[in-house]
Amino acid sequence: MTGDPYGGDSRAIDDLDDEFARAMRPTRRTPKLDVDPSIARSWLLVPGTRADIFDEMARSRADAVVLDIEDAVDPSNKPAARADVAAWLRAGGKAWVRVNDAASPFWGDDLAALAGIPTLQGVMLAKTETPAQVTSTADRLGGGVPVVALIESALGLEDAAHIARAQGAFRLAFGSGDFRRDTGMSADAEAMAYPRARLVVASRVGGLPGPIDGPTVSSSMPTLREQSAITVSMGMTGKLCLTSDQAPVINEVICPTPSEVTWALDFLEDFESRGRVIRDGSDLPRLGRAQKIEKLALAFGVHPSS
Repeated sequence: MTGDPYGGDSRAIDDLDDEFARAMRPTRRTPKLDVDPSIARSWLLVPGTRADIFDEMARSRADAVVLDIEDAVDPSNKPAARADVAAWLRAGGKAWVRVNDAASPFWGDDLAALAGIPTLQGVMLAKTETPAQVTSTADRLGGGVPVVALIESALGLEDAAHIARAQGAFRLAFGSGDFRRDTGMSADAEAMAYPRARLVVASRVGGLPGPIDGPTVSSSMPTLREQSAITVSMGMTGKLCLTSDQAPVINEVICPTPSEVTWALDFLEDFESRGRVIRDGSDLPRLGRAQKIEKLALAFGVHPSS
């Protein structure tokens, strides 16, 4: 997917309104949403050593589940974790996998174990620092598997725009913990504003969807909500999470509000009623925003306010 991931739908607005009405019909039970990974909000990291919870985490409210055979696994346990992850996927499980970085001795074995598994949704490449690492990873997986490039170092951040344009790159993600260790920067929002902004700009330059922010380590839900709001304010459109109970909070925050949906539908209705005539310089930006909001509301089932 290239360009603006949330705007520019080519269908008529009337068709979108009909789809919106169908999506908003009440149901007795709300199933887990099948979210396009280009707009996935919560990315749940699950240790690759915990095969006993893979099924449970796959049923969680996370938009995307990432089985982690990198940082979550001790080097001595990586072969067993890799085998367990591959076996679960081959048995029909669907998930992303965070693989070891391209400079590690585990990277080649990770990709060899995952190549050709049809239920593999994509890989998250740890410690990405060059475009070639992304392309090599995609090539070894057969060329059709999306790669989320996890930026975790100053070197990776400096080359983020080129990484975003690499063949096989699907989204960028921020490995904030390792980045802070590499640079000595604090976790304060002010200190992290620069790397977050760089990833947002790099994603735009590369024609990728918005980047995925780093996780919130705190178990405090108010803290998670506050930090997810910072994610949104910086222009990022997803966030890593460490536990399944964080996913619903992230999903709620990284979502248009009912009042925003109401505004968007009202604007689009008015735009149609006046024959799609552009009145002034503010109309095109507002049209783009309204189309983004409507698309997200349809995807995530957000009702307009009464």
